[in-house]
Amino acid sequence: MADQELTGAQRAAILMLGLGEDSATEIMRHMSAKEVQAVGEAMASIKTLTNDQVMSVMQDFQRDAADVNPLALGASDFTKRVMTQAFGEGKAKTILNQVLEKPDELNGVEALQWMAPKAIAEVLVEEHPQIVATVLTQMEEDHAAAVLEQFPKEFRADVVLRIARMEILDPAAMEELDRVMESQLGKMQKTPPKKVEGIVNAANILNATSSDLENEILDALRGADQILGDKVKEKMFIFDNLMALDDRGFQRLIRDIAGDNLAVALKGVDESLADRFFGNMSERAADILKDDMEAKGPIKLAEVEAAQKEIIRIAQSLAEEGEIQLGKGEDDYV
Repeated sequence: MADQELTGAQRAAILMLGLGEDSATEIMRHMSAKEVQAVGEAMASIKTLTNDQVMSVMQDFQRDAADVNPLALGASDFTKRVMTQAFGEGKAKTILNQVLEKPDELNGVEALQWMAPKAIAEVLVEEHPQIVATVLTQMEEDHAAAVLEQFPKEFRADVVLRIARMEILDPAAMEELDRVMESQLGKMQKTPPKKVEGIVNAANILNATSSDLENEILDALRGADQILGDKVKEKMFIFDNLMALDDRGFQRLIRDIAGDNLAVALKGVDESLADRFFGNMSERAADILKDDMEAKGPIKLAEVEAAQKEIIRIAQSLAEEGEIQLGKGEDDYV
């Protein structure tokens, strides 16, 4: 594994491995559940590691950290530099948006990030749908999607409708949310107003659900509010949107996709999109993939959609780490 091919999460993993167990444990205590998962998966993905790679990552970190005088800069400036070095610019921005606005103590919603989706659903299912919608907008989208799947059909459709209509969470709503969390988790904290992009939140959560659930909720959403449902659909990232990737982005994405999964995902897609994948592989790899697709014969649509969903999740993860850029329009990125 060449140093230049390491992702931000892998560099962070190497750094923590180099620092030793005690230091790595202390660092992880300050990370969110999703960050711990990302770094943990990166550690597991590193099969071979040379001394040169470890030294390179450690030296880069030491050099960048040495350029910063934490006594002369605010804590936020120091945090930005360190996080960017550890996780890469794209991933660091996502994390910093949360970290630099966080209060000193975790509130109830942040504590939910460490709970299993089924347990969270059991806590929330008796609450008003507006409270549930508020909670889900404050969670990571994939975690929120997993919670959403646990709710009854009509209830989850109502929740997504309320999410899509959100623009701002006023203090009263946040304080009510804190009271709910206090009764369930023993946490209570005053919270300032916070802007919410309801349509984007709803789209991101639906992106992380299964295809059947996605279609079910979109139909219900359009039935309740056709215009709003269409806006949510427009913000969703679908497999065809991968056409916006440049060749380097395709090549980077292909490295993380299992060949068998890609063979299923490309069944029945637009020929131009399939050609983009083929064109960014070696001729031999493209021929093997085409042979695999032909050998598979007819495949159920649900299997194709599931494979495409998995590739979308990989693409979005790479985009968060700054490895690729996904665009839906001139000013819209996911």
